[in-house]
Amino acid sequence: MSMIQQAPPDDPARRPPLSVRSHAADLPAHDFERVIDRSRGDSLKWNRYAGRDVLPLWVADMDFAAPPAIIAALERRVAHGCFGYAEPMPELCEAVIGHLQREYGWQVEADWLLWLPGLVSGLNVACRAVDGDVVTATPVYPPFLGAPRLSGRRLTTAPLCQVGERWVFDFAALQDAVLPGSGLLLLCHPHNPVGRAWERAELERIAAFSLCNGLVVCSDEIHCGLVLDEHRRHLPLAMLGEEVARRTITLMAPSKTWNIPGLGCAFAVIADAGLRRRFSAAMRGIVPHVNALGLAACEAAYRDCDDWQHALLATLRRNRDTVEAAVRLLPGLAMNHVEATYLAWIDARGLAVADPAAFFEEAGVGLSSGAEFGLPGWVRLNFGCPRQTLATALDRMAAACTAAARS
Repeated sequence: MSMIQQAPPDDPARRPPLSVRSHAADLPAHDFERVIDRSRGDSLKWNRYAGRDVLPLWVADMDFAAPPAIIAALERRVAHGCFGYAEPMPELCEAVIGHLQREYGWQVEADWLLWLPGLVSGLNVACRAVDGDVVTATPVYPPFLGAPRLSGRRLTTAPLCQVGERWVFDFAALQDAVLPGSGLLLLCHPHNPVGRAWERAELERIAAFSLCNGLVVCSDEIHCGLVLDEHRRHLPLAMLGEEVARRTITLMAPSKTWNIPGLGCAFAVIADAGLRRRFSAAMRGIVPHVNALGLAACEAAYRDCDDWQHALLATLRRNRDTVEAAVRLLPGLAMNHVEATYLAWIDARGLAVADPAAFFEEAGVGLSSGAEFGLPGWVRLNFGCPRQTLATALDRMAAACTAAARS
């Protein structure tokens, strides 16, 4: 049965109050060049280097304002004035279901959705909900490495490998990583940090591998709205057939695509009722409800922000091309083409420095260290920022690399 309930015919939290003028009406629909000063507030990203001349291009948090439609939805919800415990309303479920159908042709039922205060919570819940050890491929988003340990599970890993100019799965190594007690495969799709948008043939091999080894797959698809190559389309793993869907936990959120990570709203899509019950039971008592503002923003993102998303992708493609062109010219650095995300995975081993992230921080650019992802010697650069910020950061990196090459 569907979990959707009938909404009241006139919900004051959903209609704009007559006495409140929306700030969103003053915002341009697509403004990705405005530099917003985040250095004097509560930004985790910018406060890491407070008081220092360091441009933060590390955590996956873009420096763009959220879409005007989301800001307007939040203003309406705030004007309501009551912030009790909230739950997903029918309109939110319909917005998510409509988006998944529109973007991917994925037909999802409302009762397949389980709501979470963040995708990392979902990774940890999956490790508790599925019995057995955990397998994943590295390098990978750090919570993939931490969630199994926090859940009392043993983690085994297999390295991704580079073939030509692409990162790919090493299925022989992945098979070696499967233990007799392995029960869960953590998949990053699209991949953070290597920037791959896995193709159908690769996903089919992952699905076959998982079925052959009796693994449930938890597929982190939080970057699914950020496929940059125009000829590509994201394919949810669970769309590869009913048998695959029955053994897949798909994690999604609006946070990366529409830049609202601080609002804490995500969801799991689980088609199998038994697996859904296990996931829900693992949430009980440790996972809080999603907050009212996160729910309001999520609905607006999936219902009203397609045009903004398309404009964002054009901006990110331009920034990606700028980064790739710059890195090709910098001594000591190399990178592969970024197919998805707004994250560049850069090989800095050619610099011959002990800690590339510290090296660039000293030059005034804050990057993520590859060691956090399981691969020292690399750095991750977030190019989700205005052109001016990116140009300054790349200039600083160029000066540092040139000086290192001459020394």
